Amino acid sequence: MQRRSSYALWIVLGLVVVLALWIFSTFNSLVTLDQNVQAQWGQVQTAYQRRADLIPNLVATVRGAANFEKSTYVAVAQARAQVGQISPQVVQSALSNPQAFAQYQHVQDTLGSALSRLLAVSENYPQLQANQDFLTLQAQIEGTENRISVERRRYNDEARAFNTRRDTAPTVFIAGLFGSRFNEKPYFEADSSAQSAPHVTFP
Repeated sequence: MQRRSSYALWIVLGLVVVLALWIFSTFNSLVTLDQNVQAQWGQVQTAYQRRADLIPNLVATVRGAANFEKSTYVAVAQARAQVGQISPQVVQSALSNPQAFAQYQHVQDTLGSALSRLLAVSENYPQLQANQDFLTLQAQIEGTENRISVERRRYNDEARAFNTRRDTAPTVFIAGLFGSRFNEKPYFEADSSAQSAPHVTFP
């Protein structure tokens, strides 16, 4: 009888050890995937910051062009100011708070739309098209927009990998044990205005 009790105890202990190892392994895999998302989120922010840094020079350049639409570069400046008003708390909580993420994306998309309009309008101004400073800034902006697109796609890939792992049974039960630590990651979505070409009126 005592030997059977001893066997049963060892079996229970073995199951506990296996369960603990599985929980640790699952936790560590979620941490790794979460860190991948965080790292890619940093790349997205870096690309956005590069765009924001280029805008003052771009606005100053087009402002000097004769008869350039004031409302166009003012819209860019205002959109950039809105980006600057995003609180660090919103950015920090964006990956665990879908509302904060949507707010961040909306402000950045607004700036992107304003920039697209400015670049489209600039094509009607020969003096800008002959201005080497403007052409350099235009190329840098366009390159940065491409980089933003790439970084956002990579972020979505990392978020998808995390969410797939997180929502797969039985991992989903382990994730639930840690509260908001392993919340689902939000995705970047195409701006609704991207479905149609910008409407541009020339003076």
